[in-house]
Amino acid sequence: MTNHVTIVGSLNVDTTMKVKRMPLPGETIAALDKTNAAGGKGANQAVAAARSGAETAFVGQVGEDAGGEMMVQALKDNNVDTAGIHVDPKAGTGSAAILLDENGQNSILVYGGANQQLSIKEVEDARDQIAAADFVIAQFETPQEATLRAFQIAKENGVKTILNPAPAHKIDPEVLKLTDLIIPNETESSALTGIIVTDETSMLMSAAKFAQMGVRNLIITVGAKGAFYCTQDGYNFIPAFKVNAVDTTAAGDTFIGALSSQLKPDMSNIEKALVYAQRASSLAVQKLGALPSIPTHDEVIAASKNN
Repeated sequence: MTNHVTIVGSLNVDTTMKVKRMPLPGETIAALDKTNAAGGKGANQAVAAARSGAETAFVGQVGEDAGGEMMVQALKDNNVDTAGIHVDPKAGTGSAAILLDENGQNSILVYGGANQQLSIKEVEDARDQIAAADFVIAQFETPQEATLRAFQIAKENGVKTILNPAPAHKIDPEVLKLTDLIIPNETESSALTGIIVTDETSMLMSAAKFAQMGVRNLIITVGAKGAFYCTQDGYNFIPAFKVNAVDTTAAGDTFIGALSSQLKPDMSNIEKALVYAQRASSLAVQKLGALPSIPTHDEVIAASKNN
């Protein structure tokens, strides 16, 4: 059965500059290469879901500029329904400047632009796309007011909600109460709970803290080590696949989008879905760029058979 996934999120034009190493404060260094591509956490997650076979729709906002046109076309090219994308005549399309070193590690500066102007009105206009989904996914590159309204509409229609609290900052408690599954990385989890993630005990403590906040299902991604999950039915740590990473920019977003394409709404197959998501993420980090690196379902299955 095909999952229907609606993303409420960000659309950014990514400018990536490859460097031998990260510059020190006050230092100027030469970039080895420069590329422009479609990106943004929301766009990355939507493309990851679509390429893994989910019927995917997007709710977001771009500027009235060439970057906005590029972003919308990039999603259309990946079979993402763009009817929920509005054009802001004043704010420019969101953008990100990415420094990528020779070890595949990155530092990212983000200009929110039109993403930060996404309002309750645009979410209301996309009510049908939200109500028709199995999962609604949101991040923190768009205003929490928009996320809250999207999650309210989702719950009114029996739709499961997934929150990726990135970049991490204070969360509206009402958003958490409407979240079925939260997926932070270890840094974001620590920022939100005050519990440093170091081992299974600290992860279980984090799960208990999130449950106190109203979220009963948790996945903590721990980079190249793997991912920990805790639901009402149990918990486990799923190791990551060992690969040589060249660009980790879209790793987390690929994981979330791929997961949403395979996860059952009752989360009964969470371990199987997690293994699939880990495999998709492991393929993404072996290529340069955000959207260009995200694998298709066939590529994930082929990689699974080869290992």
